[in-house]
Amino acid sequence: MDEGAPGMNGMVTAVSSNSEYSFTKTNRERITLLAGLGVEGDVHAGVTVKHRSRVAQDPTQPNLRQVHLIHEELFAELSAQGFQVAPGGLGENITTRGIDLLGLPVGTLLRIGDDAVLEVTGLRNPCVQIDKFQEGLLKQVVGRDEAGNIVRKTGIMSIVRQGGPVRAGNTIKAELPSGPHLPLERV
Repeated sequence: MDEGAPGMNGMVTAVSSNSEYSFTKTNRERITLLAGLGVEGDVHAGVTVKHRSRVAQDPTQPNLRQVHLIHEELFAELSAQGFQVAPGGLGENITTRGIDLLGLPVGTLLRIGDDAVLEVTGLRNPCVQIDKFQEGLLKQVVGRDEAGNIVRKTGIMSIVRQGGPVRAGNTIKAELPSGPHLPLERV
């Protein structure tokens, strides 16, 4: 993918956060990204991992999941399968449109609005909580491609390189890393 190619630029359609552990996040007028930490006031913000299952494994792990982004196009796909998912419903902080999040390589920088910069770290790994949210949804967001490889559709994770406010309507511009592009793996 080259900068300016289809799927390299997009826009923010919603922002969400939650100060308590919950599967969903509340839509906000704006969120503030804090460099090296995540979303101000969000339960997953911090230098070390905050996701409960990962804290149980090793609470000193670096937090590669500071900000969760998901593509709004997934909601239309799920709606066609009979599921109703709205922004923030799957726990994402930033809902996007027009950018191929799942096709970005590790290390891609996402410039959002005037100030904020995220670095893509990997894929969100969907878990059984998705079926608690809506029964049968997990099968729709995790599958296999023709070669039998696992395909995860529930967005990407990132860290905050440069802080700033983010709101619906902000542009997103992707800058690919130099060198060989590594495909996204679950983080």
